[in-house]
Amino acid sequence: MSYPGTMTRRQFFVGMASTAMLLAASCNSRPADPGWVKYPGNPVLGGSLGTCFDVCLLEVGPSYWMWFSWRPRKSIALTRSLDGIHWSEPEIALGPDLDTGWESEVNRPVVGLHHGVYHMWYTGQTPASSAIGYAHSTDGVNWQRAQRNPVLSPGSDWEGVAVMAPHVMWEPDQNLFRMWYSGGEQYEPNAVGYATSTDGLNWNRRADNPVLRPDSGLVWEGARVTAAQVLKHGPYYYAFYIGFSDVSHAAIGLARSDDGITNWERHPDNPIISPGFSGWDSSACYKPFALFSRGRWMLWYNGRNDKVEQIGLATRDIEDLGF
Repeated sequence: MSYPGTMTRRQFFVGMASTAMLLAASCNSRPADPGWVKYPGNPVLGGSLGTCFDVCLLEVGPSYWMWFSWRPRKSIALTRSLDGIHWSEPEIALGPDLDTGWESEVNRPVVGLHHGVYHMWYTGQTPASSAIGYAHSTDGVNWQRAQRNPVLSPGSDWEGVAVMAPHVMWEPDQNLFRMWYSGGEQYEPNAVGYATSTDGLNWNRRADNPVLRPDSGLVWEGARVTAAQVLKHGPYYYAFYIGFSDVSHAAIGLARSDDGITNWERHPDNPIISPGFSGWDSSACYKPFALFSRGRWMLWYNGRNDKVEQIGLATRDIEDLGF
C-alpha cells in the first residue's frame, strides 16, 4: 500500500489518530460562545438630547422604563420603550435640589420596585464632592425625597471625596437592602464598596470595604473598577462593572461571586464589551445595566466618543453567561 506524499506507514497512522482525537474533542466541547453583540443601529439614545449616561432599567408591564443621567439638564430623566431600542421623549424624573448644598446636579440612579413603591437611590454632586441620596414614588414618574440629607456620604479614606453610582437590590432571604457603590476620586471613582440597610435610609458599611478592587494584573482594569450592577441569577451574584486602564480609557467587565461580596471570579473573556474602532463608543464604554429579558440578555451602556456620551445596547442570545 502506498501513502500520500512521502509519509511512512507509521506517520500516516499517527496522523489519522491525531485527527480522530481532534474530531472527538470537537464533538465533546461546548458550542461556540455567541458573545455579546452590539446593536448595529447604536446609539439608541442621545443625539440631539446631548450627553446621556449611566442608566438603570425596570420592566414595567410590556415596556422597558429607563432612568438615565441627562447632563444638559443636570437631572435624571425617564424614557420608555417597547423593544429596548426605540425610546420615548424623555421627561425629568428628578432634578437637583439646589437648596441642599450637596446636589447642584443629580445623576447615576438605581430604581427598584418593592412592596408597591418605587425606590430611587441617586448621586448628588457639586464640583468638589459626591454623595448618595434617596427618593420614592408611587408611579415611577413623580418623585419625593424622603430627607434632604444624603443617605451615604464619604466617610473613610478609600472613599476620598466621593461616593456615587449606587446599585441597590432587595434581598428577601436576608430582609435587607444591599448596596454596591463606588468611592474615591470625584472625576472617576476607584473601587466598589458594600453596605446594607433595613429601611433604605440608614446604611451600614462593610468593615473591609472595598469589596471589588482593580486587578493590577489585568491591564484593561488595572487602574480602577467602578459602577457595578450586581444581580442574582441562578446560584451566583453577577457584577457587570467598568474597568479602567487609565482615567480616560474604559471597558465593561463581568465577574461572579457566591455571596456578592467575596471571592469575585472574573470572566475569562473580559472585557466583555470594549470600545469600537471608530464611532460613537470609540473612546470608552461605561456603566452597564443588564437584564435577562424575553429569552436573552440585554445590556445598555454609555459609550463615549471624545466628549460626547450616548446610550447603546448589546445583546447575548443565550442565558449561560459563559464562565
